[in-house]
Amino acid sequence: MDDLISDFLAAIPLPALLVDQSERIIAANSEALTLLGQQIRGRHFATILRQPLVLDAIEASLRDKRPHVTRHLSNDGAQDTTYDVNCRYVHGIGAVQGGAVLVSFQDITHLEQAGQMRRDFVANVSHELRTPLTALMGFIETLRGAARDDPAARARFLGIMEGEASRMNRLVGDLLSLNRVESEERVRPKEQINLTQTLEDTLHSLRPLAEEAGVELGLTAPEGDVEITGDPDQLRQVFTNLVENAIKYGGSGGRVDLVLTSSERDPAVRSAAARVQVIDKGPGIDPVHLPRLTERFYRADNHRSRQLGGTGLGLAIVKHIVNRHRGRLRVESEVGQGAVFTVILPK
Repeated sequence: MDDLISDFLAAIPLPALLVDQSERIIAANSEALTLLGQQIRGRHFATILRQPLVLDAIEASLRDKRPHVTRHLSNDGAQDTTYDVNCRYVHGIGAVQGGAVLVSFQDITHLEQAGQMRRDFVANVSHELRTPLTALMGFIETLRGAARDDPAARARFLGIMEGEASRMNRLVGDLLSLNRVESEERVRPKEQINLTQTLEDTLHSLRPLAEEAGVELGLTAPEGDVEITGDPDQLRQVFTNLVENAIKYGGSGGRVDLVLTSSERDPAVRSAAARVQVIDKGPGIDPVHLPRLTERFYRADNHRSRQLGGTGLGLAIVKHIVNRHRGRLRVESEVGQGAVFTVILPK
């Protein structure tokens, strides 16, 4: 009988254990041992599962022989985890006559994280839109009242309102772009493109912005064209975002360089690849910010980013486009030493 129970639990693809009427754990599969500990067999379930909601569910199922569901919160050493706990009464097994409760644990951590990400995203979008909307409403009220007959104030307020409206327009545009990129992320591009020409076109389009900021742009590339498989519009967006950021945030160094290299085998993607480095000589980025730079709405310098018109979505868009191309994005920086953003794209 014990062998049959063990085989039955081993066949369950979730952490699972049995608690009989003696309130002791009479059997557990390997997944349950990994989750709760290797020495749980024969122990009273309350000494192993210390969370009140889980204890109540098992006790209730032992008592009324009905199904009960609850949550078990844990930590795997790297992150908090959440499990759905299902308690089902099984008749005719156990050391004490009467049956036992089958307790199974389903990991729903990824669902909880996705739900939290959605809540955070909605909160961030609401916050980003509320600020310019509040400013616009305030200026409209002022223009209808105190500044109605003041041409100088009216012109100044309209200029500010135009800036706030442009900020909202950029935010909505980036949100639509992010949504489009995410929807296409699993569809690998098939078009053959000239990466060298793409970089030259990007620098050409950004040269007026660089001249206005007093920044010199440079491109170093191999002789001959470097061709890869990719989406030309999306890759143009990647390098436009990276170079524009380098001009805005690293432009104090006076120069932004693009370095294109090609290799027959790149260890980052384990195949032939092209690397594009966007290098600035600006103030650099504190290493504490580097792991989170590609998160939506994350800004290393929140106030400055808003002043320069940043939406906090540019690097998130870059990350998803690079992922679609099965590439890699690397960021290296030290405070006072500038920053290097490297895009690695398989050929």
